[in-house]
Amino acid sequence: MYTSLLGRASSKNSVRAFSSSSSVSGKVPFSKFDTENFVDDTYNKIENNLEIVRRRLNRPLSLSEKILYGHLENANTQEIVRGESFLLLNPDRVAMQDATAQMAMLQFISSGIPKVQVPSTIHCDHLIQAKEGSDKDLPRAKAENKEVYDFLRSAGAKYGAGFWHPGSGIIHQIVLENYAFPGGLLIGTDSHTVNGGGLGMAAIGVGGADAVDVMAGFAWELKAPKVIGVKLTGQLNGWTAPKDVILKVAEILTVKGGTGAIVEYFGPGVESISCTGMGTICNMGAEIGATTSIFPYNERMGDYLRATGRAEIAALAKSFKHNLSTDSNFEYDQVIEIDLSTLQPHLNGPFTPDWAHPVDGLKETVVKENWPAEVKVGLIGSCTNSSYEDMTRSASICRQALEHGLVAKSSFVITPGSEQIRATIARDGLTEVFEKVGGVVLANACGPCIGQWSRSDISKDEPNSIVTSYNRNFAKRNDGNPNTHAFVASPELVTAMVFSGRLDFNPATDELIGADGKPFKFTTPYGDELPQKGFDAGENTYQAPPADGSNLAIEVDPASQRLQILAPFKAWDGKDYEDCPILIKAKGKCTTDHISMAGPWLKYRGHLENISNNCYIGAVNAANDKTNTVQNQITGEWGPVPDTARYYRDNNIKWVIVGDSNLGEGSSREHAALEPRFLGGVAVIVRSFARIHETNLKKQGVLALTFADESDYDKVSPTDRISILGLSDFAPGKPLVGEVKKTDGSSFRIQLNHSFNDAQIAWFKAGSALNLMAQKVKEAQN
Repeated sequence: MYTSLLGRASSKNSVRAFSSSSSVSGKVPFSKFDTENFVDDTYNKIENNLEIVRRRLNRPLSLSEKILYGHLENANTQEIVRGESFLLLNPDRVAMQDATAQMAMLQFISSGIPKVQVPSTIHCDHLIQAKEGSDKDLPRAKAENKEVYDFLRSAGAKYGAGFWHPGSGIIHQIVLENYAFPGGLLIGTDSHTVNGGGLGMAAIGVGGADAVDVMAGFAWELKAPKVIGVKLTGQLNGWTAPKDVILKVAEILTVKGGTGAIVEYFGPGVESISCTGMGTICNMGAEIGATTSIFPYNERMGDYLRATGRAEIAALAKSFKHNLSTDSNFEYDQVIEIDLSTLQPHLNGPFTPDWAHPVDGLKETVVKENWPAEVKVGLIGSCTNSSYEDMTRSASICRQALEHGLVAKSSFVITPGSEQIRATIARDGLTEVFEKVGGVVLANACGPCIGQWSRSDISKDEPNSIVTSYNRNFAKRNDGNPNTHAFVASPELVTAMVFSGRLDFNPATDELIGADGKPFKFTTPYGDELPQKGFDAGENTYQAPPADGSNLAIEVDPASQRLQILAPFKAWDGKDYEDCPILIKAKGKCTTDHISMAGPWLKYRGHLENISNNCYIGAVNAANDKTNTVQNQITGEWGPVPDTARYYRDNNIKWVIVGDSNLGEGSSREHAALEPRFLGGVAVIVRSFARIHETNLKKQGVLALTFADESDYDKVSPTDRISILGLSDFAPGKPLVGEVKKTDGSSFRIQLNHSFNDAQIAWFKAGSALNLMAQKVKEAQN
């Protein structure tokens, strides 16, 4: 196994303890890439921990509770109250995508620890821009991002992390194919890490600083989630797909209804959903703010494990099934019931993933809302929907179109989720079918789903509609155009729409005209859950770390515009924050895309100074309803948000941000917290936070505060000054005081709540969680 640099755990610093072991005959490895770490050991720990937890709680446990409490660092002493307690957990592994791995590895390097203490991997999927198709896009990306790829590859080798080269595929598909296992606990530096719940794993998205904690051998902290149960009855049929389950759940719970909770699916309807279909549902659970989503172990998962070369894990999971499902009589915090037999295909959007529209009512809705009815582009794939089953169901629609002499009326773009999927669909003739109807197959990467799309079919800001099988559809998300109406649906519905070219097309009822002039309707799509000939692994794109990389060198050019060695943030000076100007009062929806845009900015994710030039540039300023235009409260001049922040910082003026509800929903990107901290921000005050963003702010030493009275948001003006008082007595559960000063000299006080615990307050006082870790590492080494 692996040995902790820092030794045995203690109550003082919560450092994880590991024992050394060589491969033991008869044990089941985590994966073919992790032959010294065993699923048996994880299951034994879960069993032992749950014996203690059951005795203490004396009540039935849910599936997610079994996994989380089974990974507790100390089951004897851990306080366990859902929605209140902060759990200290020992995850089984860490996964990082290239855009977030840069900052995570830079922070890990700063920690002074010579090697990762848990199995960790780096996946190159975010930096490949979609433009002309895989053959040209992938080589261009390798050349353009060579400096970053070389850094990540060499950092992985030196510090013991596996490296998946560009072209390998999307991180979440790679994890599902190789690393996820029922009952495991994975953290990943991407919000859609939750995809692993389709294989019965508690897979949770985090910021890079959380990943650094775990890689360093420290316990990972998570507020004990509440548990929302979704009971599925009936079975999927017709045009209804697994995607429609989560589109319906999103409508019910909205983009913030899952915050602070894990969503567990159960009931007889689960058996009608494939393993990868369950992954789709869990994947988009990120869009309702859920900590993660998960399904109980069943033979659909066993089939997938066996098909991907993990029959031993399937057999072991089957014997452990009593801990891979929820106990009878468990009381959920909330229960939703969905009848799959009557569930309709849905199209969600635009501009938010929780605005759901049953397809049978789209004609009226399109007219009522005055949406552009023409579908300019249909895009399938992404980490949400790029399984073999997804591809075969979409290909079945394309074959029907070809039989009637049709090609795609809209542009049609296909993204394989992994090299294994690419190679398998090429071997089985699906790629040829897509290309015959006019489809363009992109590289095995995220591409347009995250804004890595060089789109040229429309003019800038032109109103238009696109349909995708992706997960997110915020304004500007896919192509940078605020007037692109992006709708999310199942891959088969997207595929049908590209042949009609219209947003209001219902393939279950509407006809198309074939090349012979005769009308026809698509029959129900069909797809193989798993390839009949087995998977084709394709090219080998994995680089294992050497046994000892301590002598390897990593160089970062001081003049680089892509990478920058981090300097520690300053520790708290022991004083209250007084008369802080408001950099921006953000109005309405403010996601991590608004706070730190992706797309062209991804190239700077390893360079904090450069990436900070996009800090809050997408947020709408309540002062003028504009983006990236704020008033400098010292000079009176109007200018870009980052420039104004730098002025304050360089003149030793602390500043704050005021925001609305669910601030920071969306991606796990910690840059949305790092950038305000780097530019001198000291607090973000909102009506409510999204979970990951709130944690990321705390990790970087920023005060994450909420209005005790949400109406106080309306009382604060963009020109006010805010003092944050009571920091000398900063304590868990004790509110702080905000003194708001108006430009006319009047003032009033408001209560500011927070969710900081003792450990998180220590992060704040040290200047960041990384600063505190470095102190502890230094103490341990001395």
